[in-house]
Amino acid sequence: MEYFKCSSEELEKEYAALKKRYKDEKGKGLSLNMARGKPGKEQLDLSLKMLDVMNSKSDFIGEDGMDCRNYGIFHGIDECRKLFGEILGVPSNSVMVGGNSSLNMMFDTISCMMTKPIVEGCKPWYEVPDRKFLCPVPGYDRHFGITQYYGFEMIPVPMNENGPDMDIVERLVSNDESIKGIWCVPKYSNPNGITYSDETVRRFASLKPAAKDFRIMWDNAYCIHDITDTPDKLLNIVDECRKTGNVDLPVLFCSTSKITFPGAGVAAMAASSNNMKVFAARYNYEIISYDKLNMLRHVKFFGDFNGVLKHMEKHKAILKPKFDIVLNTLDKELKPTGTANWTNPNGGYFVSVDVMEGTAKRVVHLCRDAGVVLTGAGATYPLGNDPHDSNIRIAPTFPPNNELEQAMDIFCTCAKLAACEKLLGKI
Repeated sequence: MEYFKCSSEELEKEYAALKKRYKDEKGKGLSLNMARGKPGKEQLDLSLKMLDVMNSKSDFIGEDGMDCRNYGIFHGIDECRKLFGEILGVPSNSVMVGGNSSLNMMFDTISCMMTKPIVEGCKPWYEVPDRKFLCPVPGYDRHFGITQYYGFEMIPVPMNENGPDMDIVERLVSNDESIKGIWCVPKYSNPNGITYSDETVRRFASLKPAAKDFRIMWDNAYCIHDITDTPDKLLNIVDECRKTGNVDLPVLFCSTSKITFPGAGVAAMAASSNNMKVFAARYNYEIISYDKLNMLRHVKFFGDFNGVLKHMEKHKAILKPKFDIVLNTLDKELKPTGTANWTNPNGGYFVSVDVMEGTAKRVVHLCRDAGVVLTGAGATYPLGNDPHDSNIRIAPTFPPNNELEQAMDIFCTCAKLAACEKLLGKI
């Protein structure tokens, strides 16, 4: 039943049926969570053997002979820098390995540029009163939170099937020196699962910012998180920036948070030597060293980059059925109504759903009352302000499959219920 073609009488009948269905679902007293992209228990169990790879004194010694139980090497052990260099596609000497959180490293990177000029002759960003940051939307709420915390005006840039609208990016960046950066999740972006096209990456690498200290925050969180046998391919931005002479533009981030243990993974960042000199000066005061035992533990568990890829095949086997549940339910329940559209990603951790305009908050509220917790409506926009009140991020990874099926049934019921309410003028 396509809602937009229905008469008022037909919609009232559908609305009554949906209210009854919703009441039945609500009466089950469920408690289901699809709020954040957390790995499920099955995924966490894949890495349990990593906890057993270091059992003797010799296991604590790195390739350079250093005892990793002790102080030292604030940029991380060489073998772990090499591994992350292969994951990110950059030279290992441009990599710094951190703690368990890439978000922490992103926060520190912005903090560093707030207090120290990343380019000689520029002001630290805190001295730029009208500082701005570009935010592709829908996007990652925690990225927006960092720039909100540091007082940036956040300028939304719409996403399309190729990534951020580069016509807008190029125009804004080239004309306004108070624009200091842009957030990017270039592969399987959060939440819509889009991978930036080759043209988009090349246009990023060819930017001519008015601000000499403009930086691309390249959060490659899902760079090896494929869920199909036809994965997306992302052009290497570092290689492209080398061709254009813009080697200082990108700062790259990733972690093993969704590969091994989110609470005990390893994060890394990579940047040009000019950038790293500034960042290292800060880190030299901030830390003596991050957890080298955890770095070594990860290297011993994986062996090499090929070992990481084999491990990700196991993740794919767990995640593919979950995404199938979400997409099949959306196709079955919402597609006939014509009231929603969604992405069909080849990887990552989310499905982005646009429900009928003006109903996202209502859908999230209905779901919560029926026992299904979702990411808040508007969270994928700066300051939580979705101008269309339509985008909802579905995170299918954490619930067991049987709970995910229940949660998606309730979600679709709520989306249809809210759409009927909107069309009938009840909200």
